[in-house]
Amino acid sequence: MRCLQNPTQFQATLTAALEQGINHLETAPAYGKSEQYLGQVLEPTLATVGLSRSQVYLTTKILPTGDPAEVVPRLRQSCDRLGVAYLDLVAVHGLNTAEHWQWLEGGGLAALQAAKAGGWVGSIGFSSHGSLDLITTAIASDAFDFANVHYSLFFQRNAPALELAQSHDLGIFIISPADKGGKLYTPPLTLQDLCWPLSPLHLNYRFLLADRRITTLSVGPAVPEELLGPLAVADRTDPLTVEEQQVLQRLGQHSTNRLGMSHCHQCYACLPCPEEIQIPEVLRLRNLAIGYDMTEFGQYRYRMFENVGHWFPGRRGDRCTECGECLPRCPHQLPIPDLLQDTHDRLAGSPRRRLWG
Repeated sequence: MRCLQNPTQFQATLTAALEQGINHLETAPAYGKSEQYLGQVLEPTLATVGLSRSQVYLTTKILPTGDPAEVVPRLRQSCDRLGVAYLDLVAVHGLNTAEHWQWLEGGGLAALQAAKAGGWVGSIGFSSHGSLDLITTAIASDAFDFANVHYSLFFQRNAPALELAQSHDLGIFIISPADKGGKLYTPPLTLQDLCWPLSPLHLNYRFLLADRRITTLSVGPAVPEELLGPLAVADRTDPLTVEEQQVLQRLGQHSTNRLGMSHCHQCYACLPCPEEIQIPEVLRLRNLAIGYDMTEFGQYRYRMFENVGHWFPGRRGDRCTECGECLPRCPHQLPIPDLLQDTHDRLAGSPRRRLWG
């Protein structure tokens, strides 16, 4: 998705990935012209690097739909754009709301399973930017083979979903651990210093790869050079080293010291909010901005509130009316209305267009 701005750059990045052992390509109709671009170059690129189609796992996605009759035609269109006869994996793209789940139960899942039974779709999964409850409901249904979820060193809310997925034998694909995991390609100096002699990107990848519940990490390079960091640790699935554990401890202590009594512990007890403010996520971004100077990342994510719908649900911190309903629920007695306004003051700014929006 990030390397589609330039066709030459796109093919160079794809070639470099395949040459260096990456064997899983993920695309989607919603990623601009990703399927068309990939379809134009996939076969010749595979031939150039000496691989066959059967040696590469290809995933595409389908947006949730209330009309099951749309499922097969959409998937056939993806096959046509990609120039392939079959899809190794198909994911429901953005199973983000209870309504989406109702649509799937209303016939969408049956249509996907029929495509799988027909032999031209391999595995069926879903990606979700929704609540932990929704993700675990989907996993527990036993309707899927894999799940694409957000989880990283700086966002561990979905840990119970990983545990449940393992018990149901689902593969776990981590969404954007470098970018949405903290813009770790360009970390702030404070975070770099705290992670030394490692890099924040290295530490995050190792944190994920050492977790046996996790199957696949997405890389999302914009240029071939951005493959170097991930591939340097791609085979490091061993437990975290003493040095890596020490860095993690240092990160935790530094954040605790900086935040003091204003540290949000991400227990989610404050919800629901009458104003639909996603309080824990707002305060998580505050934690990162103060704890590690990750202000640029905080601004990037905070500006999504109220701008991208169910892909990043919830309202901004300045929508707080100081009703006080959250205060008695917080086990740490945080002054939540004050912290919400403080977060808004730190992170608000002019909204920016998403890459595909």
